Amino acid sequence: MSKLKAILMDKTAVNRAVSRIAHEIIERNDGVENVVLIGIRRRGVPLARQIADYIARFEGRQVPVGQLDIMLYRDDLTTIADMPQVSNTHVPFSVTDKRVVIVDDVLYTGRTARAAIDAVFSLGRPAMIQLAILVDRGHRELPIRADYVGKNVPTSHSEVIAVQLPEYDGETAVKILTKD
Repeated sequence: MSKLKAILMDKTAVNRAVSRIAHEIIERNDGVENVVLIGIRRRGVPLARQIADYIARFEGRQVPVGQLDIMLYRDDLTTIADMPQVSNTHVPFSVTDKRVVIVDDVLYTGRTARAAIDAVFSLGRPAMIQLAILVDRGHRELPIRADYVGKNVPTSHSEVIAVQLPEYDGETAVKILTKD
């Protein structure tokens, strides 16, 4: 069981961070020509859609959004389950020669991001892969860093970052929990 330690971001702060990430994506890529967003299942998908909505407001142009299931690309697959359940990867566009922005909620060890990069390469050869993260909590085990970060939050290994989104949790917030 986990206990609430603090609310790091409320709905307003999350929306502000997602809006800023959208602006940074536009700026770094000199617009959104050839930019596609791919959210990592689960919470990366609604975050990618929110970023795409902000980009559409700012640029007047819709950016394609896909969803990526990284289960079969994880390096700990054999420790998760004998028969892992694979959800759907749904990327209804080519990633070849595109600027792919992978979107996820929390960056921790870097292993999920590495698995997502492998999964994207299985779909084609992008011109570039970038990483957008709502919360970077540190403790990297792989040499991976996010290109776009909503909030950097130094944590201990005994803490958990819980990103809550309406699609799954009925509210928008980022909380820090302590493990009991």
